[in-house]
Amino acid sequence: MDKQLLIFDFDGTLIDSVPDLADATNAMLTTLGKETYPIDSIRNWVGNGSRMLVERALVGKVEVLEGELTVEEADHAEQVFFEAYNNISGSKTVAYPDVDNGLKKLKDAGYTLALVTNKPIRFVPKILRSFGWQDLFAEVLGGDSLAVKKPDPAPLLHVCEALNIDPAQAIMIGDSRNDILAGQNANMDTLGLSYGYNYGQDIRELNPTEAFDDFAALVDYLL
Repeated sequence: MDKQLLIFDFDGTLIDSVPDLADATNAMLTTLGKETYPIDSIRNWVGNGSRMLVERALVGKVEVLEGELTVEEADHAEQVFFEAYNNISGSKTVAYPDVDNGLKKLKDAGYTLALVTNKPIRFVPKILRSFGWQDLFAEVLGGDSLAVKKPDPAPLLHVCEALNIDPAQAIMIGDSRNDILAGQNANMDTLGLSYGYNYGQDIRELNPTEAFDDFAALVDYLL
């Protein structure tokens, strides 16, 4: 490979965080006196950042129509969610198979690794430490690190600029349309993973440069 920089998504790509996110979401709903939902429903609401997860949970569906929620309702619910998620131990969040070993192989092979997630940045360091990954990534951005988040290309381009690497020498790796679109919008190659959170859509429909069904196959491709 003639690439230098691998930019990874987090939730749905490296880690399965849905069990903990579901617990926090239902804790929020319980606090607000609302109906709770099974994990399989909440799984379909993850991937666009905490605000969208909260809004989807409040209305009980993926598509939130204009006028269904007031800004004040969503603001309050999001703060309740943050408190609930902060109080969760994180023990239900797990790495997908072969991710731990694969990341270390890629770094040892000379790639620069970065992380760009739509998860609020305040929750990222704790999770990285729990897996011992805090020193793997040269740059880490959360969904609120900049004024915009994926699928906007700005976070990816920001990472490239910070590391002084041309976007043409970077690859965006993720499991959802936000990741693939962000990479395409930044004019970089994209690698899709089919096992994550993509609202039931096959990642291949978004025309990534390549797509894989497991992380080990992606690592083999890059090496």
